[in-house]
Amino acid sequence: METSTLTTLSTHDAAASAIVYHAPTKCLISASWDGTLHIHHPSTSPSTPATLTLPAKPFALSLSPTNLVVAMAGRLVHIYAASALSLLAAQSAQEPPNAIMAEPLQRRESSLKFLTRALACMPSDAGFACSSIEGRVAVDWFDGSAEAQARKYAFKCHRQPAPDDAATDVVHPVHALAFHPRYGTFVSGGGDGVVALWDAAAKRRIRQYQRFPTSVAAMSFNGDGKMLAVAVSPGFEDARDEVGEGPVGVYVREIGDEAKGRADK
Repeated sequence: METSTLTTLSTHDAAASAIVYHAPTKCLISASWDGTLHIHHPSTSPSTPATLTLPAKPFALSLSPTNLVVAMAGRLVHIYAASALSLLAAQSAQEPPNAIMAEPLQRRESSLKFLTRALACMPSDAGFACSSIEGRVAVDWFDGSAEAQARKYAFKCHRQPAPDDAATDVVHPVHALAFHPRYGTFVSGGGDGVVALWDAAAKRRIRQYQRFPTSVAAMSFNGDGKMLAVAVSPGFEDARDEVGEGPVGVYVREIGDEAKGRADK
């Protein structure tokens, strides 16, 4: 920040689709449509990043305090230990070549039937939520026991009545998910321009905020969860071959006590 120096850490062979930073290990991880993860340690001297080849194209990444979750094509979901990836990357930098082999802690199939659009891990390190292009969100848990897995669920959202038929819903993709850093509630943002706040534990919607003028593309809470940044831009929601028209921008709104959810009230 002080010098405005720009450093290229790595170059993927195709579009870089997602990037996350794991503060405990100071590790930066990028995913690409070339089917790889690049694992960097930006604080060390510049070096070639470690490369992990995935079994399918990665669509979304998210980090919990200890785990990296990767959602891929074919409804594949892999869960890796973030500290293990960081260690393998550090060893690879000392002893090239930089390709690494890392077994995931868990291999799963998404609870959703359609392509994964967004992914977000719980700050409590208990599990994660993922969304699809078909207006659904699923909540899952890292604990692989039968009891814990019986608690996972999915629900419909971001659906609006059709203009010419109130009995029919127009289904919108859920482009963005973000967990509140303190309370464990989460927000979803869709192609309908709506942001909704959900209580994962109580399995209910807490609030739906005023609709934005175009599709919600991304969202993020600040460190204490009192502010929510919402990025909007037009997409392909109208089933046209070209991107729709509308404003592109970032809106920041205050988040009040509604984010506590039922369990904390």
